[in-house]
Amino acid sequence: MPAPSSNSNDQSPKLLVTASDAQTFVENVLVGNGVPRENASIVAKCLVEADLRGVDTHGVNRIPSYMARIRQGVLDPQASPTLHKITPVVAQVDGHNGFGFLAAHRGMSTAINMAKEMGIGMVSVKHSNHFGMSAWVVQQALDAGMMSLVFTNSSPALPVWGGKAKLMGVSPIACGAPAGKNKPFILDMAPSVAARGKIYKALRRGEKIPKDWALDAEGRPTDDPASALEGVMLPMGGPKGSALAIMMDVFSGVLSGSAFAGHVTNPYDPSKPADVGHFLVAIKPDLFMDMEAFKDRMDYLYKRVVDSDKMAGVDRIYFPGEIEQLMQEDRLRNGIPYVDAEIEALNKEAQKVGVESIKSRNPPIVNEKARL
Repeated sequence: MPAPSSNSNDQSPKLLVTASDAQTFVENVLVGNGVPRENASIVAKCLVEADLRGVDTHGVNRIPSYMARIRQGVLDPQASPTLHKITPVVAQVDGHNGFGFLAAHRGMSTAINMAKEMGIGMVSVKHSNHFGMSAWVVQQALDAGMMSLVFTNSSPALPVWGGKAKLMGVSPIACGAPAGKNKPFILDMAPSVAARGKIYKALRRGEKIPKDWALDAEGRPTDDPASALEGVMLPMGGPKGSALAIMMDVFSGVLSGSAFAGHVTNPYDPSKPADVGHFLVAIKPDLFMDMEAFKDRMDYLYKRVVDSDKMAGVDRIYFPGEIEQLMQEDRLRNGIPYVDAEIEALNKEAQKVGVESIKSRNPPIVNEKARL
């Protein structure tokens, strides 16, 4: 992966909020909307972790849309997931239309415990909701020393290859593996050219999008996020991205008993529950060799990747997930950046339930990437 490039959108002034302040704020807003404190802590941690890693499209700014679904009665704030053990290495979690973060967290915890005893654990999750950034589920497994696979389906946004109507979701595929001295492997990617959350973010911030991200309702390339949301996202690699999106639907939707084939409800649609499905696997890395040997091999792979000969114009090659991990280190030190409009939207949610507003603790910054 080449070094990241900056763009004009990085120049808008941003206000810095510490991770602990963001965590407390989100917890309080969730509790104010009827979410039990223990559950609110898990949801808040997952959202803040996305912001720390620079995945702003799946972070704290999702709170207004989630709270709207609670008020509309299509997301149950008090629901907790339940577990049904099927075999020593297979289980299913029912999310009961609660937060997807809770269902995925319970599912991966179960998969990890099964893998510790049996070497592998597989959990299907049904009747769930959007669970934000997939990398936090991967990190949950990494923290337990496990490899993982993390699949989910989502509401229609992509056409199948050769089609023109929304049918498949922009459903991320994620996986991870621990390492020794170097950064772990963390892959979290959508099968589209860009994640749909980036279009919502551009719409929220009044920004344009690249013309190769989406088509408008007439099938024309567009740089307007509103027009893109009325049209379709474009799959990466043509038929390859389309096939990956279908794969997510097979493992997450068909297998779990949740919605599939274009029937997952959009998170901004207040008409009915989303009925999202997930598929989670945890794998013990030392099944075929001792753990130190596995970590040494992962470290060797890391060095081979990052020390590869660089193409023209590339200053540094990154291991998958490394850019986000470096971003997390920086934002833990210096704070998470939000624009004024985002702070205002969050504070409106705080006012609705009578909790303290979120406040920036530092002067605004102009170009965040200059700090890295």
